[in-house]
Amino acid sequence: MTATLDWNVLDIDPAAEVERIVAWIRAALAQTLHRRGLVVAISGGVDSSVCAALAVRAVGAARVYSLILPERDSSGRSARDAGELAAHLGVRVQTQDIAPALEAIGCYRSRDEAVRRVLPDYREDWRIKVVIAGGREGGINHFRLVAEAPDGRHFDVPMALPEYLQIVAATNYKQRLRKTIEYHHADRLNYAVVGTPNRLEYDQGFFVKNGDGSADLKPIAHLYKSQVYALARYLELPECVATAEPTTDTYSLAQGQDEFYFALPWRSMDLALWALEHDLPSAALCGPLGLSPGAAEAVYADIRAKRRTTRYLHLPPLSLTSPPAMP
Repeated sequence: MTATLDWNVLDIDPAAEVERIVAWIRAALAQTLHRRGLVVAISGGVDSSVCAALAVRAVGAARVYSLILPERDSSGRSARDAGELAAHLGVRVQTQDIAPALEAIGCYRSRDEAVRRVLPDYREDWRIKVVIAGGREGGINHFRLVAEAPDGRHFDVPMALPEYLQIVAATNYKQRLRKTIEYHHADRLNYAVVGTPNRLEYDQGFFVKNGDGSADLKPIAHLYKSQVYALARYLELPECVATAEPTTDTYSLAQGQDEFYFALPWRSMDLALWALEHDLPSAALCGPLGLSPGAAEAVYADIRAKRRTTRYLHLPPLSLTSPPAMP
């Protein structure tokens, strides 16, 4: 008999969870990190917004320093919504455009070189994004470049691995530069840096090593995305962030996280990950997610594959004093 699966498994008591996280943040700062406050980079998305609100609950607005770090490809709405959140929480905020630094370090140049190997006619005023396909169908994940020219022409072309890797490596400059700025202010203020991944992102390696994956504490890494939204509603955050759909905000074309990385939209991925972690058979996904048995098993396989391929992102630096564990 196939185990039943219900959306209610993701329900939490938001009041109790907020108090638990707040107490943990206070203890971590005082007993382990020995820092005076918290730095949070806010993007206008629900994850960073909830983390900022939890930081304020834990140490007070006066000891939370927020950063808004847009660049050339950022959505204008992201910075606007982040500014509204900072005003709502009453925290100090600094906005810094990181595009000039990214330009100087070669981020855009390296990306565009790879794009032109795929689309020779590409120009800098075109908008682009990278999309993923294959995981939901049980195949090997492969990547496509989607581009839109100013005259409305639309392109959707496959990418070979070298071009994909170069584009991702170039765009990873963005997360790594942002984290450098966060740690500058953390050092200046004797604060700790807050990381903002939720459980789905953390488990599936949807972060950049030494970029957005770097932090001193990660208050919501145990929460599924739907639970983060529940906290946003409980914390009465502005509507623009409490209901914001997840995006990468990395490419100039609007891009959902499921387009770039996950096999399913975030809400369905939450349930699929919960089911796998609780040892339910893949067939349990068929009813609530409307999947065929083959597609459900392919989702499980994709989750496991991403865990394997991104395990490296979670590893600390290896040394002879702490050799890697045997497989």
